Amino acid sequence: MSQADLTIVAIELPRDAGRFVKAWWPIYRGDPHWVPPLISERKTFLDPGKNPFFRTAKVQCFMAYRGRTPVGTIAATVDAELQLREPGVGLFGFFEFVDELEVARALFLAATKWLREQGMTCARGPFNFNQNHDFGLLVDGFDVDPSVANSHNRDYYAKHYEALGLRGVMDWYAYWLETGPVPPLIDRLAQRVMSRCPELRIETMDAADYERGVQLFREIFNDAWDHNWGHVPMSKAEFEFLGKRLKPLLDPGLCFYAYIGDECVAASIALPDTNPVTKPMNGRLFPFGWWHAWRGASRITAMRVLVLGVKQKYQHLGIGAPMYKRTWEEAVRRGYRGADASLVLANNRRMRGALERLGGRIYMTYRAYELELG
Repeated sequence: MSQADLTIVAIELPRDAGRFVKAWWPIYRGDPHWVPPLISERKTFLDPGKNPFFRTAKVQCFMAYRGRTPVGTIAATVDAELQLREPGVGLFGFFEFVDELEVARALFLAATKWLREQGMTCARGPFNFNQNHDFGLLVDGFDVDPSVANSHNRDYYAKHYEALGLRGVMDWYAYWLETGPVPPLIDRLAQRVMSRCPELRIETMDAADYERGVQLFREIFNDAWDHNWGHVPMSKAEFEFLGKRLKPLLDPGLCFYAYIGDECVAASIALPDTNPVTKPMNGRLFPFGWWHAWRGASRITAMRVLVLGVKQKYQHLGIGAPMYKRTWEEAVRRGYRGADASLVLANNRRMRGALERLGGRIYMTYRAYELELG
């Protein structure tokens, strides 16, 4: 097809969010491992009146058309919090496109032109919208479905990224762990930590006070991840919004908080992997999505360890070991066949070492890319 019939359109949110999201279905047609997002959830996320992220960020979304047919999307973002840490770094995400380099190039040029106009000197992505949301380009592990709340993309995306001049700057790994008896080494480490720190206690989330659990975890998150590559702290409003999105997925029995005295010093959250239930819904709760949810409970056979964080001043105590043990024991008790632990920064040697001592193996790799805009 000719370049002449390709057009790029700047869209307005929330007015155009529905067609922005629905443009992804033709792109993933025939991909057996794509898990369609719930359209209603994505529209809420893309609504500046509902998502507090927009209070401190500028976002411009674009769509690509061949004639009247949508063939791709992209969002360009300037996150005020990230600017305080890495001035000049703009973000791109929701970068979806058919297998045509000219489509990817036209979308990317529109996004980077807008970022330049905002004073940005570097484009980094994919982030939907930043690292606290869906992020990373899948570059290895296309033969399985992603775990809940992880992204998936077409296998041709990476070659087009590279053709656009983007270079990889950071990787994250998804580890797979088969359940069974607690590995002896982790059991010994956990017992040693508990004997050395008898005041340490581990509790499950109080389902009756979910909001308090959310705010406790925000304290852990903004402290424990502060020095991680690309970390952006989250406001109280953003965390509450995230908590509302996660609440339907959460099982309080898989969420653990560690205390020393009255201080919450660590937390971990694991989610039942509901993707086998969500996938056949094809993005819609109605008219038959409820039926798939009702019929699908038996398909939930794994979980995802979403996050485990320890406040910096307590990281020397090895609190991770008893947290891993409790999560492992609960997974076995519930009959899960295995767990996805993700996403783990490639340079996070402590976390990667712990997962490998648990018998974990890397089965998916995600990558962030950058392009200098000078």
